[in-house]
Amino acid sequence: MLMAIPLMLIVLLFNYMPLCGWIYAFFNYKPGVPLFRNEFVGLKYFKLFLTDPIDMMRVMKNTVVFALIGYALSPLPMVFAILLNEVRSTRYKKLVQTVTTIPNFVSWIIVFSLAFSLFSSDGLLNELLRKLGLTKEPTMVISDPNAVYWFQTVLSQWKGLGWSAVIYLAAITGIEQELYEAAAIDGANRFQSAIHITVPGLMPTFLVLFILSIGNFISVGFEQYFVFKNPATSVNLEVLDLYVYRIGMSNHDYSYGVAIGIMKSFISIVLILIANKIAKKVRGASII
Repeated sequence: MLMAIPLMLIVLLFNYMPLCGWIYAFFNYKPGVPLFRNEFVGLKYFKLFLTDPIDMMRVMKNTVVFALIGYALSPLPMVFAILLNEVRSTRYKKLVQTVTTIPNFVSWIIVFSLAFSLFSSDGLLNELLRKLGLTKEPTMVISDPNAVYWFQTVLSQWKGLGWSAVIYLAAITGIEQELYEAAAIDGANRFQSAIHITVPGLMPTFLVLFILSIGNFISVGFEQYFVFKNPATSVNLEVLDLYVYRIGMSNHDYSYGVAIGIMKSFISIVLILIANKIAKKVRGASII
């Protein structure tokens, strides 16, 4: 319990203390002026959030597209963990797990630098294509608006797949080995054992992670899109978190930015409750 105290303090400091700043959403706050000397505007900025169709429709469209792509690919870590678990060679299994986990600890700044070195007009990919005579014009993947969705998806999967599979590998070790032995006696091969034993054994873990991820439906990531955003891709790459940053920090409209953050929190809570209710009705299990 004593070892948990520092972590609890960090959560309190970074997750609960900022809630005191929600009061700024109800004032027309001007930097340098004491808060209660600013004009009280009530729900003005919340109404603006709901009645700003042009920007909000574009931003929400980008957010929803990236979120849906992420949810469509959410079974990949579980599939990867099952495939990795079926590898007989312990040394090769550890090598693959290490290589696929390391990218999670690489910052998005470094990932952008690597991607720029590979895919820029003078990058390794274009140089190779020119030398092979396959193209005359450089392929600008980073600044191509039509490549935004698939390119960012590939990067996010490359960075997080191995790390996301760790929890499934841990869950696989908790499945009783007697089940596999009984299946082998009944004549089941490894594929059948994986389908009828491993997958059902991992479904509770997948369900919990999926429900928790629903809360981040409109928080699809800030760092990745912030470093890759450029004038050519901003239309398709500006998600809600980037929009809040632009409104609050770049445009200095702090009150509106806080109001959007509050709306995000309430929407996330509602989505979690709905997903939890559906899971309880469909599978009879939930996290609340």
